[in-house]
Amino acid sequence: MKITKILYLIVVLTIVNACATNPFTGKKTLAIVPNSQILPAAFQQYDQFLKENKVVTGTNEAELIKRVGQKISKASERWLNANGHPEYLEGYSWEYNLVKNEAVNAWCMPGGKIVFYTGIMPIAKTEAGIAAVMGHEVAHALANHGQQRMSAGQIQQLAAVGTSVAVSGKSQATQQLVGTAFGLGTQFGVMLPFSRSHETEADKIGLTLMAIAGYNPDEAANLWQRMKANSGGQAPPEFMSTHPSNDTRIANLTAWAPAAKIEAKKFGVTSFK
Repeated sequence: MKITKILYLIVVLTIVNACATNPFTGKKTLAIVPNSQILPAAFQQYDQFLKENKVVTGTNEAELIKRVGQKISKASERWLNANGHPEYLEGYSWEYNLVKNEAVNAWCMPGGKIVFYTGIMPIAKTEAGIAAVMGHEVAHALANHGQQRMSAGQIQQLAAVGTSVAVSGKSQATQQLVGTAFGLGTQFGVMLPFSRSHETEADKIGLTLMAIAGYNPDEAANLWQRMKANSGGQAPPEFMSTHPSNDTRIANLTAWAPAAKIEAKKFGVTSFK
């Protein structure tokens, strides 16, 4: 039992000592793995992905992705400078690429490496729709969600070791039962809610960024209406998903849009695309 207590103490101390305050959320966030390790690896993986996939270049859509990305990231820089965090983006290297893939998806790696798949373009539909997606992806990078997921994974592994040690003297059946309970409990009670909270944060931050960049934040809810229609209503229950439901996102984005416009007004933006 002493070993078990020591392992759990290590977990607690790791969490306490590895928290950093994010300027966009105002929350203490997990940062066990430093960006000095994460960003070089992320940039290398991104470059490898581009080599192995069909990057679209020289088209209006490809140029639009880059143009909107630059506007959104510039909006984040304006917000950081205005709020006393001019150094926050040190080590970031923004890049925006359109990749030929029919998946309705876009993603961002730590440090600002963003990919849009061609499959999401008909759903995004307009420049403002692209800005809504771009704002969300840029927000993931700004909120260090990749770093938090890696940190949470390491804590989960430490906790699993502690649980395994705690029941090591029990019967095999008990060990299997506890192991299953731990896996399900951490997945549905910790990791999935953790992921959904990240998606919600990215939605809210992204809404503000697109407004500061001059895009109508009302269009974000319209985008998710199209996402919902495209899915045909096929989605797992929210508690089993890494993402909030379409209806939850639509309701949140609709409720947050007025505040995003008010924030944009602080930067002299009073009309929107």
